[in-house]
Amino acid sequence: MIQQIDDNIYCIKVPLAGSALGSLNSYFFRGAGEDFLMDTGFNTAACEESLRGSLKELGADINRINIINTHLHADHTGLNHWFCGPDKHIYISETDHQGVLTYYKGKGYKRAERDRREGVDERTYQRMLSHGPETDKRERFFDEEKFVGLKDGDVIDTGNVKLKMVLVPGHTPGNSMFYIEDKKILFTGDHVLFDITPNITCWPGVENALQEYLASLERSRKLDVELALPGHRSPGNYYERIDSILRHHKRRLEEVTGIITETPGLNAYEITKRMRWKIHLDPDGSMPPAQLWFAAGECMSHLDKLVADGVIIREDTQPYITYRIKE
Repeated sequence: MIQQIDDNIYCIKVPLAGSALGSLNSYFFRGAGEDFLMDTGFNTAACEESLRGSLKELGADINRINIINTHLHADHTGLNHWFCGPDKHIYISETDHQGVLTYYKGKGYKRAERDRREGVDERTYQRMLSHGPETDKRERFFDEEKFVGLKDGDVIDTGNVKLKMVLVPGHTPGNSMFYIEDKKILFTGDHVLFDITPNITCWPGVENALQEYLASLERSRKLDVELALPGHRSPGNYYERIDSILRHHKRRLEEVTGIITETPGLNAYEITKRMRWKIHLDPDGSMPPAQLWFAAGECMSHLDKLVADGVIIREDTQPYITYRIKE
């Protein structure tokens, strides 16, 4: 469950029960006077117990721990306030800080309005909401005073290493990585994963999340990296993986274009079900509700890019939005 990465740096595997991801890579930085924990896991008793046990094994004192979040997703932020010391802070990009407050405090909607217009029926939508991996989550609590919003290039000094924040929007609007420049170590969060492809979904208020992600990948390639440590599963060759992900999305865009060419007038959920996915289906042959949620979001992000690129046209038909090739 614990692996030493470098002097005073450890990777803690936090099991994510109910999630296809399997586990979260949480990183512990032993500092000078205070410690830092990067990403925390779901807000569930199981995740808390696992992480607490690992920190105890490392001899860590929770009272001196600051939290660093690579992005706002629940598997990275869920236990923030369980493990942040009384007078310590939670560091996250300014953009995702606002996202945490908006999406996890009920101050705004998530994707509901768009999903319904893009073709999901109410029964399926409710099943997607109720079949997520945080089904046993506890009440989420916040102390807004603990949050510190980071800008691109800001540095967190642990006393032993300096973590430079690299803003890489796409996976979330304020997604970020953290770079130890003198050691050429990069903590990629969910921006670059090696065993699976990061989910790039549509976001309210973001017109073209996929284009932002692709641009972030190109920017990421310019970093001098010898060791890239992801938010999930195993490390790999950083530069080869960036190229592989870029090719993956090129194929995805071609696939979606082909589906619309063959059958004009489909809505996003109909297109999603015609795309190829590496997903274990339910016994009835349907996509599991939680996986359908992520797949549809990814489909919509590709549709957004194809619309922006002038390849397809989005038509506001009733009851759903539909798509056709631009002639």
